[in-house]
Amino acid sequence: MAKKDMVNHPAHYTKGGIETIEYLKAKSSVKGFQTYLRLNALKYLSRAEEKGNMKQDLKKALWYIDRLLKEL
Repeated sequence: MAKKDMVNHPAHYTKGGIETIEYLKAKSSVKGFQTYLRLNALKYLSRAEEKGNMKQDLKKALWYIDRLLKEL
């Protein structure tokens, strides 16, 4: 059985056969999608100590930052 990857590919993000982030990108302007990525990184950074798994939330913030860099 494959290990769950809650940072890069959470199973609940692909319900319906497409990752939610790809759907959002398709429905957004370039600038709007970049803003979404920045705001999500900030969201994960700002609440990292509150959810009980700080390391996972910091990795998720980095994921959004890395995705933003790829989009630029």
